[in-house]
Amino acid sequence: MKLMRKLLKVSGYTLLAIALLFSCLFVWIVWGLAPALPQPADKSSLQLEREKAGENFYRIGNNMLRKTRNGLWEAYIEGDAFERGVITGKLERELLYTQELAFVEQIHSLVPNNTYLKFLGYFTRVFNRNLSEHVTEENKLEIYGESFSAPKAFDYISPAYDRMLNYHAAHDIGHALQSLALVGCSSFAAWDGHTADSSMIIGRNLDFYLGDKFAEDKIVYFCNPKQGHKFAMITWAGFMGCVSGMNEKGLTVTINAAKSDVPSGATTPISLLAREILQYAGNIQEAFSIASKRKTFVCETLMIGSAADHKTALIEKSISKTVLLHPDTNYILCTNHYQSKTFSTDKNNLENIRSSASMYRFNRLEELLSRYPKLDYKAAAEILRDQRGLNDRNIGMGNEKALNQLISHHGIVFQPEKLRFWVSANPYQLGEFVCYDLNKVFAEAPSMNGNAMLNDTALTVAADTFLYSNQWNNFLKWREYKQQVKDAIKQKKAITDEEIFAKLMTSANPEFWETYYWLGEYFHSRNQPERAKQYFETALSKEINDFKEVEAIRKQLKKLNN
Repeated sequence: MKLMRKLLKVSGYTLLAIALLFSCLFVWIVWGLAPALPQPADKSSLQLEREKAGENFYRIGNNMLRKTRNGLWEAYIEGDAFERGVITGKLERELLYTQELAFVEQIHSLVPNNTYLKFLGYFTRVFNRNLSEHVTEENKLEIYGESFSAPKAFDYISPAYDRMLNYHAAHDIGHALQSLALVGCSSFAAWDGHTADSSMIIGRNLDFYLGDKFAEDKIVYFCNPKQGHKFAMITWAGFMGCVSGMNEKGLTVTINAAKSDVPSGATTPISLLAREILQYAGNIQEAFSIASKRKTFVCETLMIGSAADHKTALIEKSISKTVLLHPDTNYILCTNHYQSKTFSTDKNNLENIRSSASMYRFNRLEELLSRYPKLDYKAAAEILRDQRGLNDRNIGMGNEKALNQLISHHGIVFQPEKLRFWVSANPYQLGEFVCYDLNKVFAEAPSMNGNAMLNDTALTVAADTFLYSNQWNNFLKWREYKQQVKDAIKQKKAITDEEIFAKLMTSANPEFWETYYWLGEYFHSRNQPERAKQYFETALSKEINDFKEVEAIRKQLKKLNN
């Protein structure tokens, strides 16, 4: 009996110790890992109030935010870091809510279980525990200033500054930990004899997809900072990093993801490194120097166009190496694999080339560029909108092997030496490409009224005719059909008139492998193996995104045959 009481006492103390340990761990994660708040020297900007200058047009002093007729938002912001952040937040208050709502809803769709979602939040905080140490003081002050306008509706996730800082690493975490198909970007540049007037032309698609709602409110952000160069970048509310941008020196920065190892913790988010280059570099060597001194936790290629150098180069950056690749021709291409000798034997890079869609898109870029021996901005937009495969093969709408995958946050074309760029209006890169001249914008934005135009309407590239075609309507229907199939599989329910439905889905997007893959999955879930086999075999006859998808379908067929 005494032994039993002793064992119970020991067990009780052990359980108490474990409970205390977990409590301490919880407290450490929730409070101990919270980033230290920056300390701005002057907080007077918090007292500023925005004025409504018109419909969807707001001002604070020289700063402004307004929506254009083509759906793009234009922002002009000036001042020091904290002041810029505060003013940006006040001007974008409503957009901050809709953007974060779209982001959170997308995360919920990927991780519907609230308990797991909360665990994911704790994991992210642990993973990002040292993030603040790798972000410049200027970036922290800017993000902190904007966080004062962050929507309180999402404070249950974490405090405003904490989560806004973490959002800047969301691209990197998704890329590094789950290899999500969020970032499959394509870029190209040409100059000298390869362009119509010998000046440099750069084009890129940002294939970063978090749902259509996330891309609805694109912001063309013009910044006149107290330190560094004036610059423009394409962004969204709450995001101070750069994915595509150009500064007043005619230096452009775009980023393309590459295959990474799983990291143990966060360092500098690649978008904040790109932003630092945009603000402080005036040529390729200066950009490389900045990239070399920062540690990043994902592998990425930064395409740097430079008016000063009259060419474009690639900075290939892994977790341990930073390599500068100069072209030996008058053009350069970039998708999602490395091209330098340094990474020619890298196992991740070789695997990426072998199994992903990156090399296919690279070859398609080369094929298209050869058709435009004298490239201009209109031809660059046409290339970015191309939906065909190699040799103009129809590979289905939405295929990851196409340059235009119908998921792009934006397409953009730069003319660095003329300080001009064209950015696509919604949807994707299909809307008008709207032209901006940096000299005009920085001269006129501080005092512009509601009727003035910041963009150069004479140089607008018309919307893609695809938008007015039956194919576009078919694609929209196909996406609805795909969602119906996924819901039916998840809920273990039958689709009404499934034979008619299958015909409608296949006729909407007949050359896309996913059409047959999802129908195969559906009929497999309904215990109709012969129908499932038929669709899986048809899927294999189409141009499939990557080797992993091919292997997955073959595995399903093997199961069915057994």
